[in-house]
Parts: sequence; structure tokens; C-alpha cells
Amino acid sequence: MQDWLIDDDRLSLGRKSVLPGEGFFYPDSLESQEVEREARETLEDAGVVVVADPDADGLACTALVRVAHGEGALLPAGPHELEEALGWVAEYADTEADIYICDLCPDSESDIADLSAATSRVESVSWYDHHQWDDALAAQVEESGVDLTVGDSEEVCTADVALAEIDHEFDERFAELAAVTRDHDLWIREDERSDDIADYAYWADPEEYIETVLEHGVELPEEVEAFLADKRVEKEALIEKAIERAEMREVGPWTVGVTYGRCSQNEVAESLREQGADAAVIVKPAGSASIRGTESFERCHEVAAQVNGGGHPKAAGCKPDIYDDMLDYAHHWTTQGAVAKQAIVDGFRRLDFEGEPDE
Repeated sequence: MQDWLIDDDRLSLGRKSVLPGEGFFYPDSLESQEVEREARETLEDAGVVVVADPDADGLACTALVRVAHGEGALLPAGPHELEEALGWVAEYADTEADIYICDLCPDSESDIADLSAATSRVESVSWYDHHQWDDALAAQVEESGVDLTVGDSEEVCTADVALAEIDHEFDERFAELAAVTRDHDLWIREDERSDDIADYAYWADPEEYIETVLEHGVELPEEVEAFLADKRVEKEALIEKAIERAEMREVGPWTVGVTYGRCSQNEVAESLREQGADAAVIVKPAGSASIRGTESFERCHEVAAQVNGGGHPKAAGCKPDIYDDMLDYAHHWTTQGAVAKQAIVDGFRRLDFEGEPDE
């Protein structure tokens, strides 16, 4: 396959909206070799390591660890990469290293299969999070020797937890960083700066983001603001595409807005809420999906748990297990996620409606 076929820069906005990014088309085997090499180099000589989701919340935690310890190598790991990351810690980490795991929650026992080996290898493991945890998995994590702290997912983000738990006297600007991160992560949206840091964390290299907030806090410099303004032109256009193709479905007592596209899911969900949706489902071209709730629907994590995911009452993610080969993905792109949409809507239908208000 020629490179130009997956070159994002040559795609029209309409095609870019329905297709995944070029990284999707690289075989996992090739990508995993490179990622493992980078993980080994990160871990082998690091005295402090942060295994974190590389979004604004996880990166804020990494910044706090670096302030407290003067160091803190980042090993980025998304929610579906936790098992892999813990395996690398167990194999490559320095035996005197202190490990922090931030903004990640295991969905099953397989995610923490290598945790005991990791804790046995290193000096200490602290785990900070704020997602909805299964009690049995939490007990298993603590029994492995981890210092686990899980904050209330409706009140705090993981940066709040790290700020409270790390033994260090942080400057006020880091409390502000946690507060603004919380404003976006919990979808409070009372501080206009929270969209800036969330977008910057998404578009910038993780190390660039960490260095910036360490130096400037949440008051981003002019060059970053200019960078964000330029990126948001396309962002807003992709959001509009997803909103245009959305449809409302009545499921039990709820109105669920369902759409598809490569887009910023939070803004799309907010638009669907304004149109009357109690919950929003945004299916992505790569096969994953975001589920967002409102005051009238706080069970997103229950829906996600049925389709290979998890998260919070008002914000969750998943990737339905429906893709057996590239023909399934081709169908996914050409039907704008029809099978994935139906699998997630069926998850809403399987919820117990008892006690829900009648509309």
C-alpha cells in the first residue's frame, strides 16, 4: 500500500471525518516492537516512573510527580494498554524504582496479570485513580502490595488525588492545575481554560505538554494559544460533521443521541445535550466509542461495561468486540459505524429501567 493512501494531509474534510488516522493502518506487530523498545529505554535507568493515560489528567499527575521527586519518566498507556505496560514494568524497570500508576483502571483480571511481578521487582508502586473500580479488582491490586487510592469519580480527577497523596508541599499553581484539569475531566465546564489544556494535551507531544504546565501552569503562553487556534479550525469542522449526521433514538426513558466520526467527543456530546439528548454515543472510525451522560443519565459506565469498556457515570469509553477482519472495518467506515452503534444502543436497552423517571 502506498503511503499517500493514508496521508491525512491530502484527505478532504469529509473523508477525514469518516476514516481513522494513518496510525491505524500500521500493523500492531510493527508498532508494538517500536513501543516496547521505547518502553525498555524509558524504564531501564529511571528511578521514578509514571505509567499514565497521556491525556490532560494523566499528564498533570506526571507533572506533579516530577515536581515532588525531581524526576519521573513517563510510560504512556491508554486504558486498553494497561496489561502491556505492567508487563514491561515487570520485565524492564530498575529494581530500585518507584512506580506511579495514574488515571488508569483495570477492566478485568487480565489487565493486572503482571502486577504482582511488577511490585516484586521494584521498590514501590503507588496507584492513583478516580474511575469506577470493581471491588474485587481493587482488593487484588492492594493484595499485590500496591498503595492504591481511588477518588470519588463525581468529585475529583486523578490530578486531585495525586496532589493530595504525594508527600510534597506543592505551590498553589499546581492546585490550580488540578482544579482546571478537573473542570474538563468531570465535564463541569465552568473554567474556559479547561478546554485549552485538554486540547493542548491531545495535540501536543506529552513531554511538550508536561514541560509547558510545569513552567506556566494553566496560563498557557501566546505561542501555545496560537497553535491551538490553528488546530481548532479543523477541529470545529469535524465536530460539525459529526453533529450533522447525528440521530436521536428513544431507549426506555431516555433520548440517546448517536453519531459517528473522527471528532472531539465532548463538544459533540454537549451539542446533542442541547438538542435534548439524555446521553450521547460517539462512534469513532477506529472502532472505539465515547459515551457521555447528563444530569438525567448517569450510567455511562454501565453501558460501556457491556461492550468491552468502562469509565465514569457521566463519561465512559468502549470498543465493541465486533471486528474480525478488515472487511468488518470496511463495513464500519462505509456504514458510519452502524454495527457498533447498534451494539452500544442495545447496551442501553439492557439496563434496568426500574426507578427511572417517566418522560
